[in-house]
Amino acid sequence: MIPDPTTAEWALIVGIVLARLAVPLLIPRCELVIIVALVLDAIDNSLLAAFTDVDLGPDGPYQSVDKALDIYYLAIAYAAMMRNWTSHAAFRIGQFLFYYRLVGVLAFELLDDRAMLIVFPNTFEYFFIVYALIALRWEPSHWPPRFWMWTAAALWICVKLPQEYWIHIAQRDFTETVADHPWFGVACALGLVVLGALFHFVARPRMPAPEHALRIAAAPIPERPPKRTTWDWTDFVEKTVLLALLSMIFAHILPDVDTSATDIAVGVALIVAANTAISLRWSYMEFGALLFTNLGLIYVLSRTFTDAENFPLGTALFFAFLISLLISLYDRYKPIYEARFPGTGLERSFRSRA
Repeated sequence: MIPDPTTAEWALIVGIVLARLAVPLLIPRCELVIIVALVLDAIDNSLLAAFTDVDLGPDGPYQSVDKALDIYYLAIAYAAMMRNWTSHAAFRIGQFLFYYRLVGVLAFELLDDRAMLIVFPNTFEYFFIVYALIALRWEPSHWPPRFWMWTAAALWICVKLPQEYWIHIAQRDFTETVADHPWFGVACALGLVVLGALFHFVARPRMPAPEHALRIAAAPIPERPPKRTTWDWTDFVEKTVLLALLSMIFAHILPDVDTSATDIAVGVALIVAANTAISLRWSYMEFGALLFTNLGLIYVLSRTFTDAENFPLGTALFFAFLISLLISLYDRYKPIYEARFPGTGLERSFRSRA
């Protein structure tokens, strides 16, 4: 990324990447931590531009890394939905928005066409934040499906489409635009004041009375749902699709990866199948054991599907971490989702214990 980086430049780059990997891990227990992840995403370019010589242009290496790290924390937020969300309508809308964005990022990587990022905008992130804000004082399941649908539509059309055009098509930077045109900063500030006034005088009086005290942390789960003891094809397919899409995206970014999309999909399916079989036998595996197992599976698959002479340990560790983390979160949180909503088979057992 830098021809001859100094120690300070490397420290900043590593610090930013580690922060963007670690902070999202708190989202399942405190959903509004996603705002911290969003802020890190917003300021990383400015920090790198000010203190390093990283190529931050549209064709620079950090552009794809940035998008991949975005998808990483959004995937953790999706897992948090299964743990915490009590509105089934909101969950289904959020699920669609998440996978829609995932397909768009993969299309961007495969086609190298920035238009894909505006055709597939990241509406999921702001929808997630709106849900988390409502959950601070209200029970989201009491809000009608129509509200969640209109919220998603408003965020998509009025917020994300202009933002994605500004960032990815016009390729404008906010701080540079304000420096060149001070009136733009004043207009943005006035716009925020107007929005605040509309919320305070128009929206707030029409909102229902708060239903509980301020609750920043996610509500605790009454009791861990019973362990799954049989193979579930729905879970297998979703985990395979989720991890295959993520792996394909990262395969286009990380060095030393020269594997076709088909090979990645087959490899991920085999890893998910092996992990599922192991978890059915040994209950919830500890993350370290899962990571070690998946690293070994990735080594075997790399020897099967590629002609690489050297095993890229660093790249393999990252894939093993990503796959192990998301499988672990999915297997822990999906039974909670099934127990919370009718018709899943686990619901009666979970509620009888809660």
